Amino acid sequence: MAEDSGEKTFAPTAKRKREAVEGGDVLRSREMTVATGTAVGVTWLVLAGPWLMRGLMRVMRLAFSWDAASLDRFEPGTMLREAFGAVLPPVMLLGVLVLAASLFVQLGLGGGAFVAGNLVPKPSRLSPARGLSRMFGVQGLIEIAKGLAKLALLGTLSWVWLRSRLVTLVGLGAGQLHVQLLFAWNAVTMLLVYLAVGLMLIALSDFPIQWVRRQRRLRMSRQEVRDENKQTDGSPENKAAIRRRQRAIAKGSVRKAVQDAQFVITNPTHFAVALSYDPDRAPAPVVTAKGRGETALAIRELAGEYGVALLEYPALARSVYYTTRENQVIREELYVAVAAVLAFVLSLRRGESPPAPRVEVPLSVRFDADGNPEIVVDDAPQVT
Repeated sequence: MAEDSGEKTFAPTAKRKREAVEGGDVLRSREMTVATGTAVGVTWLVLAGPWLMRGLMRVMRLAFSWDAASLDRFEPGTMLREAFGAVLPPVMLLGVLVLAASLFVQLGLGGGAFVAGNLVPKPSRLSPARGLSRMFGVQGLIEIAKGLAKLALLGTLSWVWLRSRLVTLVGLGAGQLHVQLLFAWNAVTMLLVYLAVGLMLIALSDFPIQWVRRQRRLRMSRQEVRDENKQTDGSPENKAAIRRRQRAIAKGSVRKAVQDAQFVITNPTHFAVALSYDPDRAPAPVVTAKGRGETALAIRELAGEYGVALLEYPALARSVYYTTRENQVIREELYVAVAAVLAFVLSLRRGESPPAPRVEVPLSVRFDADGNPEIVVDDAPQVT
């Protein structure tokens, strides 16, 4: 039913995700950005706050201290430059740190992708109709619920902060000024810490929600998956062309070995083993070439070109393939089976027409197509 209706039930592929990023659809979490920026700002306030306070105190001294000379040479420009010089550096540093933290979070969530197209203004975002649909649609209701949850959490944290300091705050006016300022500074800093922790909790709960929503947004239908696979893997014609090129390359690498072989054993197309026997060089047949897949097909085709005997013994072909390397003598357990095939090939060369032998591969060297041990009764031949 999903195939007929086009229902999007399949997880997005890597190609779909990559195209979505190129189109500007990356994982975003506004809550994570706000929480990170706030955390960086509060950290800066705790560590570099005295720097800012010294600048503010300098500005206050300049503003509230004057004498007769100051009145005679009143230079507001100089006062403003000194004020900006005292306050602007720490404030600018704070802005740079918060901006860098926000960019780092967004790039991290988006896999390091910077989509410049998202900076271009889009008239569709200014549409009143779309704005109303977002406000009163499902997404709008979700955002309202998130806002209420944030308000409740941050309000609770603020109340916890206020309840433990309420008595001291009420009696601040009776103390010394520097004590009052120190307490106020510590109290405000702690409040910001509480709020930063609350925002981070909200962000940690919002991140999986945004991830799930994006995964659902990028889901694919069965037809879309098929179309993508077709584009990625290519058409059947392209696949056939690729296989032909692979076979041509394989032919070049095994051509001389097959030309020197006396016979080839196959399984029937997945495996191919070319063997040759020269008693002056080795006491038993030697594997001159072997291969599977496209290489096996190349060996078969070359055997036909050079008139090399081609015999289909599936179990024997697999056994030789998995137990013997190229230019190596076959295993002793395979002597009898290969000798029967070799005798049959030599009879054919003498012009005789003997029946194709049935060979039995020892159980200790039987393998399936994946190289796992296999148990088979015998090997029925097919001669081509």
